[in-house]
Amino acid sequence: MKILVCSVNFPPDLIGIAKYTGEMCQWLSDRGHEVRVITAPPYYPDWKVPPAYRNLTYSAERVGDIQVTRCPLYVPRLPTGFRRILHHLSFAISSSLATFAVTAQFRPDVVLTVAPSILASPAALLAARASGARAWLHVQDLEIDAAFGLGFLSGNRLRRFALWLEGGLLRRFCRVSSISRRMMERIAAKGVEASRLIEFRNWVDAMPGIVRSNEMSYRATLGIPQDATMLLYSGNMAVKQGLEYLVMAARRLQELRPDVVFVLCGSGPMRHRLVEEAKGLRNVRFLELQSPERIPHLLGAADIHLLPQRAAASDCVLPSKLGGMLASGRPVIAMAANGTQLAAEVEGAGLAVPPGDVPAFVDAILLLAADARLRHQLGAEAGRVAATRWDKQATLERFEQELFKFGSSRRLGTAFGELSAGRAIEKEVNTAL
Repeated sequence: MKILVCSVNFPPDLIGIAKYTGEMCQWLSDRGHEVRVITAPPYYPDWKVPPAYRNLTYSAERVGDIQVTRCPLYVPRLPTGFRRILHHLSFAISSSLATFAVTAQFRPDVVLTVAPSILASPAALLAARASGARAWLHVQDLEIDAAFGLGFLSGNRLRRFALWLEGGLLRRFCRVSSISRRMMERIAAKGVEASRLIEFRNWVDAMPGIVRSNEMSYRATLGIPQDATMLLYSGNMAVKQGLEYLVMAARRLQELRPDVVFVLCGSGPMRHRLVEEAKGLRNVRFLELQSPERIPHLLGAADIHLLPQRAAASDCVLPSKLGGMLASGRPVIAMAANGTQLAAEVEGAGLAVPPGDVPAFVDAILLLAADARLRHQLGAEAGRVAATRWDKQATLERFEQELFKFGSSRRLGTAFGELSAGRAIEKEVNTAL
């Protein structure tokens, strides 16, 4: 098949959306599909375009067999709510020109748009219709629900307009997918027919037998004794994560359990604030983002993984970092309300406490820190969950099957047109003879 993918984030951006979009495109290309990508220069998580990609015009590069077109965009130094809108709007404008140009030349079977950002979807939708391609929207984040819930945006009129616009766009795509059942239910509530909805989960690479030998070096580098209990958060440091709860928990535990050590690894808008808030805490260590090769070793070095989340983000997102946590074979303590997708994913593989409830979070840490047998039991279930629900090959094979079914009408239409044209030419030749 010929597949055009539109996504504001793509490797080497260090964000889950870029990782999964890049791996999906590479997997499809390796399977023999012809894939092209329209994206922006990398800028995440530092909200800064690196020198190698600083370009006020369009640029092109090849990643294996994939042709990538990068479109200029505005990247705010401080991503406030209004500036985020300008940021996404700038990509929507610049990428629309590239989308129409590439679609006219490439003639894809499917145009697949990844949200965020929903603002870039109208051009992809129109370009698909103009070229006869099928239009597919894949929702990684319910960005409008999250933006208003977390306070990035406010105002009843703006909210009503944004939801009206979002619902109208969602209902016009031939297929809408998302990464969890709960998110699909929220999308259905926006007016999308169930027959056009499909679950397309994120995944995790198999991590058989996490390399235990590197645990020593990681702990030694951080000055963590081998008999200490290492609590790890590794990932993006942004507002929606609620990472300040980790610092609050560390402050409560510093004297009560000095052998419990928090390791916060990552980068993002919240990192500087967290470092400031953690000053004076002896039980908190900060790590820079680790390379993909080192991540499995880091995850395996932890005794317990921590996954805070604000209540307003519940079922607007499903943190992609959860897959790696589970695959490491370590238990997870998550802030997740009963009935949410995150709580369901963690069930049996860790503990869930109400979002924002720091005392309950501390109690869960104390429980697991004191019970190695329970940690082992929950960790074993975490590994099983990763292998069954988060399997990369199975997930992408199901997605490919849906792509074949979804894009078949375009291909059959094209084949029918070519067959009809061939018969017309044959008829003219026979008449001439």
